[in-house]
Amino acid sequence: MPVTIEDVAKAAGVSIATVSRALRGLPNVVPSTRDRVLKVAEELDYSADPHASRLASGRTMTVGLIMPLTGQWFYNKVATAIEAVLMEEGYDVLRYSVESVEQESQVFRKLIRRKRVDGLVFITIAIDPESLARLTNAQLPVVTIETETGIFPAVTCSNYDAARAATQHLCNLGHREIGLISGLPDDPLHFGPPGERKRGYLDVLARQGIPVRPELDVPGNYSLAGGAEAMATLLSVSDPPTAVFAFSDEMATGALKTIQDLGLRVPDDISIVGFDDHDFAEYLHLTTVRQPLDLMGETAATLLLRLLHGETDVPVRTELDTKLIVRATTGKPPR
Repeated sequence: MPVTIEDVAKAAGVSIATVSRALRGLPNVVPSTRDRVLKVAEELDYSADPHASRLASGRTMTVGLIMPLTGQWFYNKVATAIEAVLMEEGYDVLRYSVESVEQESQVFRKLIRRKRVDGLVFITIAIDPESLARLTNAQLPVVTIETETGIFPAVTCSNYDAARAATQHLCNLGHREIGLISGLPDDPLHFGPPGERKRGYLDVLARQGIPVRPELDVPGNYSLAGGAEAMATLLSVSDPPTAVFAFSDEMATGALKTIQDLGLRVPDDISIVGFDDHDFAEYLHLTTVRQPLDLMGETAATLLLRLLHGETDVPVRTELDTKLIVRATTGKPPR
């Protein structure tokens, strides 16, 4: 029978993961251990075979990412950061796009039943109680991003505090008519972040004694076109806003185009704040809330690897900092 990676691990007195890292020249392996593994592999005439390695370890060496709106910059940014960490450890990554809680449940039921993945990362998607119980019973390592279960490790930012900072910035400039370009009018996946952002926005208005005007809250569907349409709607109301807070930089960019098309000036006629600090935000001089998306993905991947390695002291909640980045799209309201 051919020599397996498990044989090398037993002979060297280390784990299969250590053998894998040592043979691929990855960091986090003590030099003396690496030398011992390489020597044992040579003595046993071991030839690395990814398929054989997976069979020997009893793992698929594959991780699933479950997320909505996969074409969006936010999700691609986070997913790419996750993939970079996991692939360094020899894991393949499968992306699954879902559009409803029902579809999400169907996807991971198949993954569990067919044993397609060793672990899962959920990005911004809420997990219903039935699905949560199924995942727990399957003992499948799971990490969530921007949603919290109280059971699986979660990586998040304070969307509430970030929205408060953005709204307070506009109030400090003197704005009292502040529009909101929110997310989806009908949220089939029960995203948590939009609700927290809206709560932060409303709390600032209440503390400033600013009446809430429902007509100043328009969904933008997290897209350029949606942001442009929402901005047109906001500018068509009686007593339009002098400032707008958009829940994503894509929607803020669409809003900027509408303002420009109408011959208005930013920030002289109207101020705009976005969310995320998209790669293009700096070049548009867009005031926005920066989320550390690379760090978010890297942290989630690292936590999942710790679970996959059998660690039990993984933190249930990791909160990362956001930062308001003030650029040229915000100023005092027009006289």
